[in-house]
Amino acid sequence: MTRLALLGFPADGALSPILHRAAYTAMGLPWTYHTIECRPQDLPGFLRTLDGSWRGFSLTMPLKRTAVPLLDEVSETVARIGAANTIVVAPTGRLVGENTDLYGMVQALREAGVTGAASVTVLGAGATACTALAAAYELGCGQAVVIARDTGRARSLLGATAERIGIRATIEPWTAADYHLSADLVVSALPPRAADSLAPLWARGAGTVMDVAYRPWPSQFAYAAQEAGRRVVGGLPMLVHQAARQIVLQTGHSTAPFTEMWLAGQSAAAEFP
Repeated sequence: MTRLALLGFPADGALSPILHRAAYTAMGLPWTYHTIECRPQDLPGFLRTLDGSWRGFSLTMPLKRTAVPLLDEVSETVARIGAANTIVVAPTGRLVGENTDLYGMVQALREAGVTGAASVTVLGAGATACTALAAAYELGCGQAVVIARDTGRARSLLGATAERIGIRATIEPWTAADYHLSADLVVSALPPRAADSLAPLWARGAGTVMDVAYRPWPSQFAYAAQEAGRRVVGGLPMLVHQAARQIVLQTGHSTAPFTEMWLAGQSAAAEFP
């Protein structure tokens, strides 16, 4: 039996199992994919228990940074961002880390017509915010503003990451958010509903807003942005693109059944109140 799983805490309710299972079914692979709640302090011990049945893992909060020093090898993307959302278990047992969140975010934005951004504002200072800074760099932006509730913590977490990425990041407090929502691209890298308090701050204008949360959808934050004239990109396209890239890495196949994964994700997301 070949096993894969989503690791995180809390991990209940994530769509990754649905996407991966839909892919395995479409590919004719009799593989299993489970959700395992795992706290950061439990991860080292869990990884030491792996046997030959394991092929890989998806990582969600709060493990994306915790996992990096525990891996035998990491990609250049992981080394730059400092976070991994994917583990591939090689036939030798080596644990290889990758970050497919960056691929998913950039693909989702490009699908929506975003091929460049002169100014970028990122809400949040966690692992997904690091990915958003890398995406901004990929889109040709050399400087971004990060809005964080705890600016001191944000500087300690994002300073070195921004330097490795090659982008200049200015950290601003939550109270300064309304001054920076006019950027070409605004990315909410926050948990579901966490950006909704900013919804009343939108003024009429152009630009693109990406909210990485995918349910409930649309969020109040995204809905208000759309009503104010922004193009809005949800988190589901990013999620499916990053999962499809995981499928390629973990199965060794050249492509993933994106359409089947997208339909499964849409159906499951629609059931969320």
